[in-house]
Amino acid sequence: MTVRILAAGDHFVRTSLLVDALRAELGDDPEIRTLDLPWPVEPYHPVAEVDEASGSEDELIEALAGVRVCVTQFAPLTERVLAACPDLELFAVGRGGPVNANVAAAARHGVTVTNTPGRNAVATAEHTVALILAAARRVPDTHGELRGGVWRGDYYQYDQVGLELNGATVGLVGYGAIGRRVAAILRGFGASVLVHDPYAAPEGDVESVELAELLARSQVVSLHARLTPENKGLIASAEIARMPRGSILVNCARGGLLDYDAACDALDSGHLFALALDVYPEEPLSPASRLLRTRGVVSTPHLAGASKQTAHNAARTVAADVARFMRGEPVANAVRP
Repeated sequence: MTVRILAAGDHFVRTSLLVDALRAELGDDPEIRTLDLPWPVEPYHPVAEVDEASGSEDELIEALAGVRVCVTQFAPLTERVLAACPDLELFAVGRGGPVNANVAAAARHGVTVTNTPGRNAVATAEHTVALILAAARRVPDTHGELRGGVWRGDYYQYDQVGLELNGATVGLVGYGAIGRRVAAILRGFGASVLVHDPYAAPEGDVESVELAELLARSQVVSLHARLTPENKGLIASAEIARMPRGSILVNCARGGLLDYDAACDALDSGHLFALALDVYPEEPLSPASRLLRTRGVVSTPHLAGASKQTAHNAARTVAADVARFMRGEPVANAVRP
């Protein structure tokens, strides 16, 4: 019996990439339907009880008629979708955190949800280090002023210049796939790396310490933890105050980890030298946000994981799990409720 598969791609993990990866694994036998979702041309948004989704329940229900397997990045798997699609057995999400899927409801309906851990680890690690360097050497400020016809030689004053990574101590809060790669890159620059992660063991030249010690010793602190109810607001006024004066704080993880007003206060007072961000308390960032008018903020619009390799990694990983499912084997990346 022919298995129907839905490939619901978007403008990043394109539908064509998903189809090509599925064909490479499965050949021409499965019937593959397609659905194009609008992200990131249209921002993701909550859909019913799930977050960070693209498209609607109605269009997904229509596309899933008679489908056993869905591969996607942002399609919303909700209780309503599950109830309306009894043939669905596998929902493969091409991202690390499948928050667009109601995993508990899927389990109740007998649907396996998979994800793609580490798909953007290299891209995010490289972007993190790029932000550290840009913040430390004031690249955005000096570039913008020079483009505006202003030559700022006064940036060479001692109290205006930044630090070198060689010989610096960098603290990583979180040591998963991304944190490990950031550590490897930083060691290549000659930095000493401290790590705080109660769930991961350090390796090599990385030193594991408690959070308070990491903050007190690090000239650069970079966040790489997954957001949980326990660590929401992990870095706030008291934690920033522990950091050395003139240090740099970086967040390429999740906005909920950081108190942004406290970070802006620390910039205004001169306690922080720079704040480098790829994630925010609300996305898209409001034009009225304090982050857009505080001196010392280096920012990008949540695209640390945006590389062509990330998109291909996502497509290949979900396709490989679909192939395991089709062969009757356990999938590699099942997400537990």
